[in-house]
Amino acid sequence: MEEARSAIEVVRWAFSEDPASWGAAMVANGVIFALGFPLLRAGLTWPGVGNAYILGLVLWRAFGGQGLLVAAIYFCLGTGATKVKIKQKEAEGIAEKRSGKRGPASVWGSGSAGIVCALAAASGIGGSDFLPLWKLAFVASFSTKLSDTISSEIGKAYGKTTYLVTNFSIVPRGTEGAVSLEGTAAGLVASILLASAAWSLHEVDFSGAVICVISSQVANFFESYLGATLQGKPGFEWLNNDIVNVLNIAAGATLAILFKLSFM
Repeated sequence: MEEARSAIEVVRWAFSEDPASWGAAMVANGVIFALGFPLLRAGLTWPGVGNAYILGLVLWRAFGGQGLLVAAIYFCLGTGATKVKIKQKEAEGIAEKRSGKRGPASVWGSGSAGIVCALAAASGIGGSDFLPLWKLAFVASFSTKLSDTISSEIGKAYGKTTYLVTNFSIVPRGTEGAVSLEGTAAGLVASILLASAAWSLHEVDFSGAVICVISSQVANFFESYLGATLQGKPGFEWLNNDIVNVLNIAAGATLAILFKLSFM
């Protein structure tokens, strides 16, 4: 009985400490991962879950529960979109591997810019004046990646006509660098939803939320252009989907900071 009471006190401490220490982040993140494990396994491989824990740990340490919740919303919406018409996608050969379960490369491909921002914030780089910018870039990176994932997965499932961004020629669904009206609209809505959630959680202000949406759409066009012109082409075999993802979300985060500084 005494041990149970002590454990509860530790959990209360972990969730209430603000700003969070690494110890509090480890406990709080562990509790959340234990409670959400079935959902995590639905969208991640075993190694993916382990790497996601590390990502969540750093996010909690830097941005608290609100920051982790932003990433959790991204994960839930992205996983749900990946599962939409998965059998049809598999039959057409355009589904994600392992029935949509993501591994460590996808975890870090999606969270690389976010964790850089989190580490910078946790380390106090730039001081307290820079903390809002690190939060903005963090939210922009996940808004960018969510928009990219949703537009791709919904486009694969429901896109009627798919166009190459370079010349708008009609190409098969799933072609790198191709977009559809249905997917693009869904991606825009997704970025608005995540930016709005971050605003309601006080991770960004209203202007920051708008900047996140704009940055995500510009970055995603950049990603589609890379996919259409360079990805997989001779001499660029190293430019795989995970690397393009990193460049995409880094562009979204960087654009958000530049936009904010331009209008401050």
